[in-house]
Amino acid sequence: MSEPISYRSTRMACYRGYIVQGIVNNISPLFFVIFQKEFGISYAMISSLILFNFVTQILVDLLCVRFVDRIGYRAAAVMAHVCSTLGLVLLGLLPRALPAPFAGLAVATVISAIGGGMIEVIISPIIDSLPSDAKDAKMSLLHSFYCWGQVAVVLLTTLAVRLLGEGLWWVLPLFWALIPAYNCVAFATVPLMPTVPKDEKSPLRTLFRSGIFVTAMVLMLCAGASELAMSQWSSLFAEKALGVPKVMGDLLGPCLFAVFMGIGRTIYGVWGEKLDLDKALMGTAILCVGCYLGAALFAVPLLSLLCCSLCGFSISLMWPGVLSKTAAAYPKGGTAMFGVLAVCGDIGCSTGPALTGAVSDLALQLGYTEQLGLKAGMLVAALFPVVLILCLLLSRRFTKHRPV
Repeated sequence: MSEPISYRSTRMACYRGYIVQGIVNNISPLFFVIFQKEFGISYAMISSLILFNFVTQILVDLLCVRFVDRIGYRAAAVMAHVCSTLGLVLLGLLPRALPAPFAGLAVATVISAIGGGMIEVIISPIIDSLPSDAKDAKMSLLHSFYCWGQVAVVLLTTLAVRLLGEGLWWVLPLFWALIPAYNCVAFATVPLMPTVPKDEKSPLRTLFRSGIFVTAMVLMLCAGASELAMSQWSSLFAEKALGVPKVMGDLLGPCLFAVFMGIGRTIYGVWGEKLDLDKALMGTAILCVGCYLGAALFAVPLLSLLCCSLCGFSISLMWPGVLSKTAAAYPKGGTAMFGVLAVCGDIGCSTGPALTGAVSDLALQLGYTEQLGLKAGMLVAALFPVVLILCLLLSRRFTKHRPV
């Protein structure tokens, strides 16, 4: 089945939507040091901003389960991009306008997280609803644009701060806000497929009783944990545990991690019709275990850093792949199904980095060096892709399941 020409604009709007999510999720951390200098923001306050972002996105995921199918894809997509635009504008203006800069940062973070959370829930079912073959490949290509958005915002923002100076940092969120503003207009006009009618949807209670769906929930949690444990800790890990200079650590750690993740998703998005998704997921999960073990155990810093970067490739298919497998099993799951899976993924995104940090802290309390403590945290994080492998093996028991 060839895709109608009229839906190409829809697909492009969805791709830009994931670029927007990459922007709103990754721009604030680039300014954390500037916030400390200009506003006197403490590490505890920075941790609070990160927590606000995660908690807000999880709450939005839960709310989307309830209301998106009622208001429709278009209203939800426009609302998501309005919040993303407003959050970026407020990030640049509000902290400098309020007497309490942290309050301005917190408000901007929450509003941006509302937009990012809604995008995470609604764009995947929009793509899945469009008439086309190889939906799993299309889903992987969609999620690759998050990676390219992350790479673009890191590289261009870092370069702009270097050229313009830290004093003009506030201009950059205003510049990035142009993208969600444009996409807001696009989603107001592009053709969209209708949401699944309420009387035709697979009820959530039916999904929760299914072995396939429960396994998919665990897979999403482990996918989020495997991705964020490495992406959030790789910079500090490179500097403290491997002794790599910060600039090199940032470029060869989180930045190259995102590049490899984008490459993996793009490859499957282009040639996915010729590949077996189950075998690809199993192979990348095994590679992910190897990357975590290599990062923690290799004595040569360059090899450990290479493992950190390749981990991006190894987890590239997990999130979109699980969404595609579940959507194929439950074609009438509706937005609620994608929302529940997004909640599980976001819980994993917070659990993975938290466990890695907790184990590192525990090792330090037991008297180990900072280097060994960070490596211990990275080693324990390998448990998440191990569970992924076990769940993928378990899911083979349900291959005869018929969609409901």
